[in-house]
Amino acid sequence: MSEILFEASGLVRRLGGRRVIDGIDLRLERGQGYVMSGDNGSGKTTLLRILAGLEAADTGMLRFQGGQTLLPRYPDAWRWRAVYVHQHPYLFHTSVAANIAYGLKARGERREQWRRKVEEAIDWAGVRDVISVPPQKLSGGERQRVAMARAKVLEPRLLLLDEPTANLDADGRRRTIALLARLCAEGVTVVTACHDREIIELPDVRRFHLEGGKLLPLD
Repeated sequence: MSEILFEASGLVRRLGGRRVIDGIDLRLERGQGYVMSGDNGSGKTTLLRILAGLEAADTGMLRFQGGQTLLPRYPDAWRWRAVYVHQHPYLFHTSVAANIAYGLKARGERREQWRRKVEEAIDWAGVRDVISVPPQKLSGGERQRVAMARAKVLEPRLLLLDEPTANLDADGRRRTIALLARLCAEGVTVVTACHDREIIELPDVRRFHLEGGKLLPLD
């Protein structure tokens, strides 16, 4: 039997007088990939942010591995277990390595620890060739891979990706999709919100569609 990593039940979020999220229940298995489609404005980003603990639902419950209830906000001890990557990730005007190390430093890890992890993440994301490029000069695909490395280096149990291939060229899309598949193979539970048919049709992912505030299984 597959291990349930994360559960959400009865999630409701009202925005502008309507229920963008309307009583959603969701169970996510460890190491499984999930893809969520839906029209623009359907609430995909809102749901990802709620699952990441960045935005509170009006009602409902979140729980990791059958443990304590996490709503209305995540306790500090749980903040690093779910990581959200924005559709347009912001990179600081420092360096590629410093951007990847940012969360580790904020978490208080010792320099010798985070330096090793950052080096590993640079190779994992395939950004060694742009390590000296100012972050503001990176292409869209390179920025996305740096953002994914910055998320992965925190060793999240749940990774939430918001339109990771939007506006990328063919090479950027190919590399980003390859990283997404590797994350699942490495045991990370990944939820991707997107319109990208190549991601939606990936083998072994489970598909949902968000419409009218309801999350409908497509498989």
